[in-house]
Amino acid sequence: MMKHVTIAAFLLLGITGLKAQQKLPVYLDDSKPISERVEDALSKMTVEEKIAMCHAQSKFSSKGVPRLGIPEVWTTDGPHGIRPEVLWDEWSQAGWTNDSCTAFPALTCLAATWNRDISLLYGNSIGEEARYRNKTVLLGPGVNIYRSPLNGRNFEYMGEDPFLSGQMVVPYIKGVQQNGVATCVKHFALNNQETNRMDVNVVVDDRALYEIYLPAFKAAVQEGGTWSIMGAYNQYKGQHCCHNQYLLNDILRKEWGFQGVVVSDWGGVHDTKQSIFNGLDLEFGTGTDGLAKGKKNAYEYYYLASPYLDLIRSGEVSTKELDEKVRRILRLCFLTSMNKNRPFGSFATEEHAKAARDIAEEGIVLLKNERNVLPINLATAKKIVIVGENAVKMMTVGGGSSSLKVKKEVSPLDGLKNRIGSQAQIVYARGYVGDASGSYNGVVSGQNLADTRSPEVLLQEACDAAKDADIVIFFGGLNKSNHQDAEGSDRKGLELPYNQDKLISALAKVNKNLVVVNISGNAVAMPWVKEVPAIMQGWFLGSEAGNALADVLVGDANPSGKLPFTFPVKLEDNGAHALNAFPGGKEVTYKEGIFVGYRWHEKENKAPLFSFGHGLSYTTFTYGKVTADRSEMNAGDKITFTVSVKNTGKRDGAEVVQLYIRDVKSSVPRPVKELKGFQKLQLKAGEEKQASFTIDAAALSFFDAGKHEWVAEPGAFEAIIGASAADVKTKVPFTLK
Repeated sequence: MMKHVTIAAFLLLGITGLKAQQKLPVYLDDSKPISERVEDALSKMTVEEKIAMCHAQSKFSSKGVPRLGIPEVWTTDGPHGIRPEVLWDEWSQAGWTNDSCTAFPALTCLAATWNRDISLLYGNSIGEEARYRNKTVLLGPGVNIYRSPLNGRNFEYMGEDPFLSGQMVVPYIKGVQQNGVATCVKHFALNNQETNRMDVNVVVDDRALYEIYLPAFKAAVQEGGTWSIMGAYNQYKGQHCCHNQYLLNDILRKEWGFQGVVVSDWGGVHDTKQSIFNGLDLEFGTGTDGLAKGKKNAYEYYYLASPYLDLIRSGEVSTKELDEKVRRILRLCFLTSMNKNRPFGSFATEEHAKAARDIAEEGIVLLKNERNVLPINLATAKKIVIVGENAVKMMTVGGGSSSLKVKKEVSPLDGLKNRIGSQAQIVYARGYVGDASGSYNGVVSGQNLADTRSPEVLLQEACDAAKDADIVIFFGGLNKSNHQDAEGSDRKGLELPYNQDKLISALAKVNKNLVVVNISGNAVAMPWVKEVPAIMQGWFLGSEAGNALADVLVGDANPSGKLPFTFPVKLEDNGAHALNAFPGGKEVTYKEGIFVGYRWHEKENKAPLFSFGHGLSYTTFTYGKVTADRSEMNAGDKITFTVSVKNTGKRDGAEVVQLYIRDVKSSVPRPVKELKGFQKLQLKAGEEKQASFTIDAAALSFFDAGKHEWVAEPGAFEAIIGASAADVKTKVPFTLK
């Protein structure tokens, strides 16, 4: 049985009455500053109670101090929905009947919205669900950089660009935490592959570390104010990241001033003394698979449990570090479960379903649309053929720790049927068989997708159905199986699995009005790209996937998503693979340095399949000439760039205006340009608006590893306005004096 109710819950019920009698101890008096409350509580705790707060007591919780009314800390996996309850000591389901959540789109989709307001909506909605389930910490969001399209966990992150990731993570954090639930931004840091993820040692130069892999985490700490951070599994500088001196002490705490809790990833702790001294606060997941230690209580044998207590009792270590850890955990408690003004939250509501649908619609990316095949014209399209397993397969189950038990999941096929109804005939053909299963940690999709027909028979059936269709929509891509978009394993190649490429080419030959909807959290190769008139990136869209896709396909919603990462033509066009630097063995060296994603493509002059920031609309936009409010700036100045954008089509739509900065001449190698601003403009048909971007010298800077500081060199720069990294509209020169 789950142990959700603690003595603390009952004690806290009486706080109001106690306060009226002025008998509250300081730590229970919420009129006092949190720093005073922390010190008061700490002074009343025994060493044993402090130790108990630093490690797990179950799969997903750690102890409080019942004697003092300090509650347990309850964590939950995210970041796309609230994970179903599991048994105290096992990954198996607890069997609850009221823990079916709303599944929100995967974070690649959120990043593709390029909309900070949508990110706030996402954070607030999932925060309400976490709060309703009485969780203290939501284990997310993830902001690891998209270094290779083969990383199995890319779908959980926010793309290849550190500026975009940083801008999108901040509102998410604020949305969650305004519900009295802490975010736990992960995985800090350099967790960019699943192969050998528990031990691989990452070798990366300091410039790449600071310019590419740390900025989103820094934004989460200094701008988002996240209350916790999760360490990564991998090693850096020969130390595991969950107890890493350089990352956790030197950078996170000393340089960035982080005051929150560092939580280990589950099973990511390997040493007691390193855990004591190298920045870890709260240890989870060490050797608790069925209490494998063979002890009466395996949790007492965690690295930060009895071994730590023994070192203190022997005098080998002091309680100084322990007190610092507990201070941070207490602060977390006062901000969350001991905050009497904490809202109650809500769970799996219609409001959350609408939020999930709105997020999905804004993140869907129209990659190609020749002959205006889309949106579907229901006045003329009387027979619509849907092909592909991903038109019917549930995508919320599987993929690792973000697997969910959902209240509902609308498939693409059902979404189209719901929207189109009797306006057109809809015919479905399987086309291919991928993964017929659908289960993870005891959650089952309930679908039986088994099909014993041969690939040849399935292909022929699909082509026969497609021949006389007015439009054919193929739903394919990846799924949440191992070696696709899934935690624990990386993809084996860039190509689509299950012989989908052959099927798409065959469909294109029999029907010229073919739409390919790629369901994935990663880029895929598209050898058929010139054969297909319309391509859409559909992501993993959560509970409202089918409804959101139908809205965009029929034109109820105008697509406005933009890619948060580059689609290469072939794997070797990606920097990590061009340099044979993925995934490595016991060690992986980031040979491409700062040249990740579009930075690599532009440095090497390799045209992408689809560029970073690319995304089409059902309307058209024209850009005016960008202007600057000054031609020269000093180091302490700011400069503002302004450009007008007009919707020149017949539909309302939204355009993401992107600002890139180019250093014309530098003493060190620099990217051709780097994203430093973006604004999403909502424009009615015929409407014109201005986008403005104000930057300072920080946007012109690079990290000087020798000096260990950011440097903006005087000289010539360009402000470049684009609809994508590859679609430059206008630019203006300026000078840093």
